[in-house]
Amino acid sequence: MTLDARLADLDALLRPLPGVLVAFSGGVDSGVLLAAAVRALGTGRVVAATAVSASLPAGELAGAGEFAASLGVRHERPRTDELSRPGYRANAGDRCAFCKTELVEVLRPLADRLGIDDVVTGTNADDVVAGFRPGIRAAAERGAWTPLARAGLGKDDVRAAARRWGLPLADKPAAACLASRIAYGVPVSAAGLARVEHAEAALRAALAGAGLPVRDLRVRDLGEDRARVEVDAALVADVAARPELLSAVAGFAAVEVDPRGFRSGSMNELLPDPVRYR
Repeated sequence: MTLDARLADLDALLRPLPGVLVAFSGGVDSGVLLAAAVRALGTGRVVAATAVSASLPAGELAGAGEFAASLGVRHERPRTDELSRPGYRANAGDRCAFCKTELVEVLRPLADRLGIDDVVTGTNADDVVAGFRPGIRAAAERGAWTPLARAGLGKDDVRAAARRWGLPLADKPAAACLASRIAYGVPVSAAGLARVEHAEAALRAALAGAGLPVRDLRVRDLGEDRARVEVDAALVADVAARPELLSAVAGFAAVEVDPRGFRSGSMNELLPDPVRYR
C-alpha cells in the first residue's frame, strides 16, 4: 500500500469517532496520531494527554505542550505513579506492561470525565511485529487501541507523514521513557531515573561544547554503578578518543562507550529469554 492509502485508512478509522483522547508522549508516533486526529475530527473533539511521572524527561513535557498548542488542542497532564507498582520497580522483562497498565488506568477515567469513549496510543505497525513489546498487550487489555498500527503505518510512514504535514517533530530523534535506560534486573527508583536523565543532559552539553553535537544519545545504567554510553555510530570513535568527556556522566563509578553506537531498545539484547515477555 502507498502512504496515501495508509493515511486514508487512518482517516477512515478516526473520522467516525465522536471524540478521542490521544496518549501523547511528545514523540513523533503519537504526535502524528494527534495531528491525524485533528485533521479528521477538528480541535474540539480531540484531547492530548501526556502522563507526568519520574520516568518522563522534563524536556519532553515542555515540547509536548508546545506541539499540542500548535495544533490548538486541549492538553491534559495527568500524573501517573508507575513507581508504586512492584512489578515496575522490579524491572523484569515485563516492566513495560506495568507502565502501560498504569497509563491506561489513569487515562481511562480521564476520558470518561471528558465524555470520550476512545483512548488511543501511538503504537505503529512496526512496533506490533517487533517481537518484544509487553506494554502493547497490557494497553489493549485495558481498552486502548492503536490507529497507526491498524492502518498499517510503520515508522518510516509516520516520519513521511510528519514531513508531508510540516510537523515540527518530523525529524525528532527517537525518544523513550527513562526506565528504558536501566538494565533489566536493576531495580527502578526515582533516584535512578533522575541520575540517567541528568547524566544524559550533561553529556549532551559536553559533547556539544567539544564540537561533537549528537543526535541519539543514551546513558545505560548496567547496575553496580556502571554505565554504558551509546551515541551516534559516526561519533563513537571520536567520543572513545576523548575519555575526559565521559566525566560529565556523574554518579557512576565506571563509564564505557558502546562500540556499536546507539541502538533503540538495546537493553532487550540482554534478556536471556525475551519470548516469555511478548
